[in-house]
Amino acid sequence: MNQLLENTINYWPIVAQVLSVPQTKADYQRTVTLLDELVDIVGDDESHSRLMDTLSLLVESYENEHFPMTEVSAQNVLQSIMQEHGLRAGDFPEIGEQDKMLGILNGEQQLNSQEIRALSERFQVSEMVFS
Repeated sequence: MNQLLENTINYWPIVAQVLSVPQTKADYQRTVTLLDELVDIVGDDESHSRLMDTLSLLVESYENEHFPMTEVSAQNVLQSIMQEHGLRAGDFPEIGEQDKMLGILNGEQQLNSQEIRALSERFQVSEMVFS
């Protein structure tokens, strides 16, 4: 038997406590906690990136199955931002004229890449939020 595989089999009971696919909410919470602790311990040390990547994938796997993301339009995102920040259609210099903003809010127009970039910077969110 391959020595690497044999070592893996021998150490699996210990390793499995960290590197198993979460099956329950408790497993998921434990994996998130382990990932957070790992980040706190190793910071930007690239020598641990594969372990962080693996734990991240385990967390992502559980989240994708149990907390699926729904598609939200840029229109809905902008409406939410307006409500949260008490803004009106004319309060978006990134978009230009109020008529354009109203067109976006009514679903008649779309944001262009420059507007998306500017809104992303202003509200400190990923550009994907507006895409």
